[in-house]
Amino acid sequence: MATTAEMNRTLLTFNIIPRLPEKLVGLRDLALNLHWCWNHDTIDLFRRLDRNLWDEVGRNPIRMLGEISQKKLNEAAVDEGYLLLYERTRNALRSYLTEAKWYEKKFGVTEGPQFAYFSAEFGLTESLPIYSGGLGILAGDHLKSASDMGIPLVGVGLLYQQGYFHQYLNPDGWQQESYPNNDFYQLPLEPPHGPDGRWIKIEVEYPGRTVTARVVVANVGRVTLLLLDTNIPENSPEDRDITDQLYGGDKEMRIKQEILLGMGGVRALHAMGFHPTIYHMNEGHSGFLALERILTMRRQGVTFADAAEAVRHSTIFTTHTPVAAGIDQFPESLVEKYFSYLYGPLGITKQEFLSLGRWQGQFDGEFNMALLCLRMSTRANGVSELHGQVSRKLFHNIWSELPVDEVPIGHITNGVHAPSWISRDMHELLGRYLGLDWQNKQTEEDTWHAVHEIPDEELWRTHERRRERLVAYARRRLRTQLDRRGAPKSEIEAAREVLDGSILTIGFARRFATYKRGDLLLHDPDRLKRILTNRDRPVQFIFAGKAHPADVEGKELIKRIVHFTRDLDIRRRFVFLEDYDMGVARYMVQGVDVWLNNPRRPYEASGTSGMKVVFNGGINLSILDGWWVEGYQPDTGWAIGAGEDYDDSAYQDYVESRALYDLLEKDVIPLFYHRTNDGLPRDWVNKMKHSMQTLGRMFNTNRMVRDYTEKYYQPAWEHMAKLSANGMAELRSLSQWKQRVRRQWDGVSILKISADPTIELIVDDPISISARVNLNGLTPEDVAIEVFFGAVNTDGKLHQGEAMSMGLESKLPDNTYLYRSVLTCTQSGRHGFSVRVVPSHPELAHRHDCNLVRWAKAMG
Repeated sequence: MATTAEMNRTLLTFNIIPRLPEKLVGLRDLALNLHWCWNHDTIDLFRRLDRNLWDEVGRNPIRMLGEISQKKLNEAAVDEGYLLLYERTRNALRSYLTEAKWYEKKFGVTEGPQFAYFSAEFGLTESLPIYSGGLGILAGDHLKSASDMGIPLVGVGLLYQQGYFHQYLNPDGWQQESYPNNDFYQLPLEPPHGPDGRWIKIEVEYPGRTVTARVVVANVGRVTLLLLDTNIPENSPEDRDITDQLYGGDKEMRIKQEILLGMGGVRALHAMGFHPTIYHMNEGHSGFLALERILTMRRQGVTFADAAEAVRHSTIFTTHTPVAAGIDQFPESLVEKYFSYLYGPLGITKQEFLSLGRWQGQFDGEFNMALLCLRMSTRANGVSELHGQVSRKLFHNIWSELPVDEVPIGHITNGVHAPSWISRDMHELLGRYLGLDWQNKQTEEDTWHAVHEIPDEELWRTHERRRERLVAYARRRLRTQLDRRGAPKSEIEAAREVLDGSILTIGFARRFATYKRGDLLLHDPDRLKRILTNRDRPVQFIFAGKAHPADVEGKELIKRIVHFTRDLDIRRRFVFLEDYDMGVARYMVQGVDVWLNNPRRPYEASGTSGMKVVFNGGINLSILDGWWVEGYQPDTGWAIGAGEDYDDSAYQDYVESRALYDLLEKDVIPLFYHRTNDGLPRDWVNKMKHSMQTLGRMFNTNRMVRDYTEKYYQPAWEHMAKLSANGMAELRSLSQWKQRVRRQWDGVSILKISADPTIELIVDDPISISARVNLNGLTPEDVAIEVFFGAVNTDGKLHQGEAMSMGLESKLPDNTYLYRSVLTCTQSGRHGFSVRVVPSHPELAHRHDCNLVRWAKAMG
């Protein structure tokens, strides 16, 4: 414990940077731009300085430059080969940062970032541990592809002192957690300084105090990532801990973090001189940014209604959650504690504030962040086609008057950043046959046709080298974790011989949540054991993954797997690697033959780990959930089941575990071990090629961010430019129109509908439909009258259909309106229709922007 004298001492701190030879002074600039983490030449540049040290420092070039001996730096400074690589790498980065990219060529040049991307975690490299899993990896890959494509985007997140936990297992296989502190001065980060030479800081109001956060910058190629850090002297010890752990603490800690991310993130952008037009919330953690933006406009004299309208039209929300239990929710007491001071400045009541985060018609209960985000955005999406469907059902209550299929939540399927995950061997092979610039053309179908020009021998040998490296890596890592666990020396030595670099290798690595069913493979241990120990066609598995520290069931799954691996007969064929991170993932996705994924459908929103193996020649074996519903074809991989949904989860596990064993025994293993006379598994290699050709074009983040840009970012940006012109005159007009429509809406009604004929029709017969409508003071220009027509299900209800506008025929003497339309029935079967009124305005973001619908109640 520190003495009183020690605590009272003034501590002067300073940062020491390495002394680089003059010829290599640019190494620090290369290290400070995270472009190195997806550029093989730059990685090689640092690795060549000291290969062992590069591995010891966890691929962290800043730390490496601080620890490397001056002798090795001096030697590199006179090595002509090294200097040539150094200059080539520096020139390549300069070109990368300045040359015109896809966005500029398509949309032109913009001044400063126009799109802000908020996320609670970013997985950019294992040496910057501010991520926990798939959400963070996706966010990091999003920034990297935005940089590659020149999209004017800026990222916003939090800088966690401890980040997510490190995992280690005790002798019984029970997960333990450790939280080592990140040394920010040894990470590829820069604290920007203002004109006064001091750190740039922002302040955020919390109950009874103001919390200060400094802004730290990570350069991700051409994209700037702003990270907020509260662990500074201005704050109390309690408030310094706000950015202590990712997903750590209780609900109160979570709401403090989300206030900092959302509200503080907007202030950080402004402090850095960034004024983006469009804000993208990656999951609901940053939803409070909407309140900060409204508050900013309120201080400028804008009404709450107008400010909210501006925020909604300039905000995009991506949900990654397929179940309600996965959404952040806060009790009313916490919301009152942290936001009661805002009711007045915002210009709304407490109940109006709470209703932003509550279900339709709910007057008590918790404040739901996903609902806040959906209400504060006009563009929302799930992360796969299936997840889009799941999300429309999950959030149907907000648009309860609409059929589920019309709920305005779309989908953009996730992808992965191929350069970050592909091995150097495979990268160079593809460069020889697909063209050196294949990464810039990876979304083009023609690019991947050339995969079939790669000789089978060359593709197979390239893949085999990576499998051998995975096995060598797994042996080293296993010995280290056994030694740390205090295992017997004989067991540690035996780890040198686990796995085999030449046999079928299947990988499974992900968060150990129960729905991901990490133990599905263990449902019939005896059958699995026979698969593993088959002398003629052996198989080996490499497992990895973490359970959330509070997830006891997830920890039990890990323990069960670890206990299974201790069987003397199979321990050489089944290993569990501790502390799964980007480094472990990279070795696995680059080296496995098959990637196994068996979640309980439909709880996998997307999943991206299986996409990473595609670029490395691996083949997917997965439940038809998430992205694999879109990716699966018989020649690209294997599907466990046929996409069935079960009410009984235990029965589902039973059926699908046996389907998995059958696939392994009858399809996967025989195909791998079927060799032609030259010893090559040519049918297997052909499946590898089909997988790469078919899936590589679609499941990459270049395609993903292009979709976001073309479908969401750019249309929203252009729409906001129009609404904001002339002092936001168009936006104010739209806001006032919406308020007028809402005031009149209760009186809008459909008085009578009729159709001729209605008894029996023949395909292609027309139906004449008319409707008399009371608009209650609204004009025909304010609304659209629609026929909703489709097949009637066995329950006698119309669940799906198509809407068709009706034409205004006349205004009647009683100030009602007569509308008419003609339908044509193109299919046989039982059909039906209804008529509805919806608001209509040319500047609505989408046809259900107002969330108002009036249906006909009965035939007239």
